[in-house]
Amino acid sequence: MCGITGFIQWRGDLTQHSQLLVRMTETLANRGPDAAGTWISGPCAFGHRRLSVIDPENGAQPMITRHEENMYAIVYNGELYNAPELKKELVNRNHHFRTECDTEVLLHAYIEWGPDCVEKLNGIFAFAIWDSLHEQVFFARDRLGVKPLFYSQVDDIFVFGSEPKALLQHPKVQPAVGPEGLAEIFIIGPARTPGHGVYKDMHELRPGHAMIYSREGLRSYAYWKLESFAHNDSVDETAAKVRELLQDSLERQLVSDVPVCSLLSGGLDSSALTALAVSYYNRTGQGRVNTFSVDYVNNDKHFKSHSFQPGADGPWIKRMVEELNTNHHYIAFDTPELVEALDNALYTRDLPGMTDVDSSLFLFCREIKKEATVAISGEAADEIFGGYPWFHREEMLSSGTFPWSVAPKMRAGLLSPEMNEWIRPLEYLGDKYSDAVAEVPKLQGETGKQAQMRVMSYLNITRFMPTLLDRKDRMSMGVGLEVRVPYCDHRLVQYVWNIPWEIKTVGNREKGILRKALEGVLPDDVLYRKKSPYPKTHNPNYLNAVRQRMLNILDDASSPILPLINAAKIREIAASPESSSNLPWFGQLMSGPQLFAYLSQVDLWLRTYNVVIK
Repeated sequence: MCGITGFIQWRGDLTQHSQLLVRMTETLANRGPDAAGTWISGPCAFGHRRLSVIDPENGAQPMITRHEENMYAIVYNGELYNAPELKKELVNRNHHFRTECDTEVLLHAYIEWGPDCVEKLNGIFAFAIWDSLHEQVFFARDRLGVKPLFYSQVDDIFVFGSEPKALLQHPKVQPAVGPEGLAEIFIIGPARTPGHGVYKDMHELRPGHAMIYSREGLRSYAYWKLESFAHNDSVDETAAKVRELLQDSLERQLVSDVPVCSLLSGGLDSSALTALAVSYYNRTGQGRVNTFSVDYVNNDKHFKSHSFQPGADGPWIKRMVEELNTNHHYIAFDTPELVEALDNALYTRDLPGMTDVDSSLFLFCREIKKEATVAISGEAADEIFGGYPWFHREEMLSSGTFPWSVAPKMRAGLLSPEMNEWIRPLEYLGDKYSDAVAEVPKLQGETGKQAQMRVMSYLNITRFMPTLLDRKDRMSMGVGLEVRVPYCDHRLVQYVWNIPWEIKTVGNREKGILRKALEGVLPDDVLYRKKSPYPKTHNPNYLNAVRQRMLNILDDASSPILPLINAAKIREIAASPESSSNLPWFGQLMSGPQLFAYLSQVDLWLRTYNVVIK
């Protein structure tokens, strides 16, 4: 994995801006701690920071090659899991290779097939290729949006990068935010509308999209999207297919020239991947699998079961470690560490995010990085297979809004009257929800429950899942750790997308078809365990710390957030024990404490990024 950045300018001498390119590239040093490279030629300036995973000796970027007198250059962030098959096909088409890295395979795939090369790729990626034959730069992002790519077109300059911080180094890209950006922060956040960069004039290339920038301008288009068609496989055939696709996806992603580990929570999704990885390692003679889990000091003393988090993970982690004989690493953090890391989480994301859910993952990945360079994670299974509570509760299914954020009036009430009038948060939310529902690829003749669940699945895959993938990418790459997500294989996602709801929930259980597919892979007690999300701290000291942090901001007349919010309402929430601890706010994990932490991150973001509101 890596960080990429650069800019394209059709007029002027770009070599005069070499130090600017270096500064932009250096902002991404954490994403690629192993090497750095820059390249300027004609209208193109490319920068790259490298995390070495495959062929560490020969995969330097930007990578440049000539073919039939034409020059091609690439900067690339990602992994191609079908690189060996592609390379074999390209060799048969008379392409010659000098490295073993997938970067060279991708570059030659573009030379051979042009923009259509993306249809052949299986992997996670964001890349830019300069094509001197057509005088254009081709950009693409993987189908599910695992790897990020932001861009900005201001005047005659096009700027891009893996993270907003790289773009914000360019003098043409200002940290300005308008009403749409504020609506994203206060009513959509910590999620984001696909393609929205929050900052004015900044966008994110949508998952499954490509774009071409030439002298004629910018053209963006979708090269992949979910397709709806009838599912004719039986329950047993469906389970067998799911298992086949998941196993193939995982085994492709275990290939690496550096140590690989697995994140193990003791839940269905991570336990399945770990069990399959152990089986693969045993077959290939690669020894014991390293596994890692995260928890919080004294969390067992403060844990209280509720519908979103029915049970603690600790005993189940122990159960799976003993079952699989992995080399396990227990990692735990205390409240002061979580609070302190909130700032790092903001700087890593460049935007307010999932607060302690971010900061704990940042700390977790930093510890894992001491032992491994690549990790396997069970992210995205709940969106794809329908595991979240909002798939199964009628009041959330029929809420008429994004079900992970079902208190929009409360959220709007946190804003000052002037902000409410300017950004119209409830109207904005309604428009974005309507846009999302209108995108759903309908299946002709489908009605009732199945049609309803297709809409819910689409919302989760295209609106909620990117929030968690953003979090996973930024927090892991913020410490130079590559995290792979086998459930995001597009073949698996496309297949499961069309499985009827009654088969997805076979056995009258959430993710029933996944459980059936994994029979014999996991012990029955783990296989049929009730879902529990990523662990969060239940220590009241965390609530007290972030509440006081927010009250200090309210007491400081220079706080930039003050004109944007209803300070009296936030003080009222802070004074209420029930609201402070249990206020429904976002997703399964973010309630009162996370609200205080989020608003304090907004204030820090406004201060340190010198955000201009206009």
